[in-house]
Amino acid sequence: MWKYLFPLFFLMLAGPGAYADIFLMPVAGIDLIGEEASTVAQYEDTMPDIARRHGLGYDEILSANPGTDAWLPGDGREISLPTRHILPPAPFEGVIINLPEHRLYYFPKPLAGRPQQVITHPISVGQMDWETPLGITKVVSKVRKPTWYPPKSIRDQHEQDGSPIPVAVPPGPDNPLGDFALRLGIPGGAYLIHGTNRPVGVGMQITHGCIRMYPEDIESLFRMVAVGTKVRIINQAVKTGWTGDVLYLEVHPPLEHSASRAIDLTELTRELVQATHDRPVRINWPLAERVLGDARGLPVAVSLPQITALAE
Repeated sequence: MWKYLFPLFFLMLAGPGAYADIFLMPVAGIDLIGEEASTVAQYEDTMPDIARRHGLGYDEILSANPGTDAWLPGDGREISLPTRHILPPAPFEGVIINLPEHRLYYFPKPLAGRPQQVITHPISVGQMDWETPLGITKVVSKVRKPTWYPPKSIRDQHEQDGSPIPVAVPPGPDNPLGDFALRLGIPGGAYLIHGTNRPVGVGMQITHGCIRMYPEDIESLFRMVAVGTKVRIINQAVKTGWTGDVLYLEVHPPLEHSASRAIDLTELTRELVQATHDRPVRINWPLAERVLGDARGLPVAVSLPQITALAE
């Protein structure tokens, strides 16, 4: 039974302000990584401070703590840390980016004799009118100290806002790409996984289509990910997963643009029916509907205990 009580372990690697979560891949029958956690805010804390310290992004920590002020959470206030995740519904290879979750998963190829690992980081994704494209691509190049060549549409926007930017922004503190960038092979645009000079915005739907990471996270990922690595970008706001015979449900707010699929009771029912097709369990439907409505990004057990008939 130990494998169900302790399905994983993780190593916190210290960085300048945050840590990466590195997990052993769970055993068969377990689809969750991480553990539920909480911390207590200090008087000088903001929610972005707490998020970065614990490997989380802006939106996910606010979703997990509704009603908490982002900039003055309050000295002594208990803060829920959404550090448990259902693995994304995609082949566990390369990089998987789940846009509504604002999270990246990396599945490095295991070394000989070593177990498979999964590494996860918070990310920012494309905002309305600059959506991050869905689909399968790959890393086509890696650039240290990249120069930013903003597209004309972005330069025009800055011009209208009264803050014009040059055709090329060299490496340095004013470069929004940070110090490391992975270029993706998506046709029709220069899409990158890159760092930032404004880490407070990591974890939001705020970019011009690129994937933005904390500086320490992209530096770590840059070292590990090779050119040619497959990258799968998905839009999965509702996830289901198992731990033994218990079914979990995790719901994230949908992306804020018209192309997003609506998350309603019909979709919830479809996801739960699919999850239980080969493993029938009783569902606590009132709880599942509440998880859907709250959309806090926290995995919640929504299956009811099995009833075993007593032998006469």
